[in-house]
Amino acid sequence: MITTGIKGHFEQVVTDELCADRIGSGLVKVFATPMMIALMEQTCNESVTPLLESGQGTVGTHIDVSHCAATPVGMRVWCDSELVEVDRRRLVFKVAAYDERGLIGEGRHERFVIDTAKFQEKINNK
Repeated sequence: MITTGIKGHFEQVVTDELCADRIGSGLVKVFATPMMIALMEQTCNESVTPLLESGQGTVGTHIDVSHCAATPVGMRVWCDSELVEVDRRRLVFKVAAYDERGLIGEGRHERFVIDTAKFQEKINNK
């Protein structure tokens, strides 16, 4: 059962492929904002996936975060999440990302629980 208080944690090392200059979100070799957001989404998704019924998944629907510090290649980054609100299928998480020097980003992320087969069918028929 999915209830508030569920926590998630995921970490990775910043590589060239995760940098702003490589993915087109900037000109410098630093951990890209879109990659920080992906880290946050992955952390939230993985924190609840084991609690879902067979055939269910979650999709991101809203994110409101700040990216307040740059991280160079080679440094470890991680995200901690906490599920702070459950409204039927709507899940709201508090997220914070860090590198070895401290906080690099924080905010809120919203996901919805879906039936994956029905969702995919709907998208395929779009």
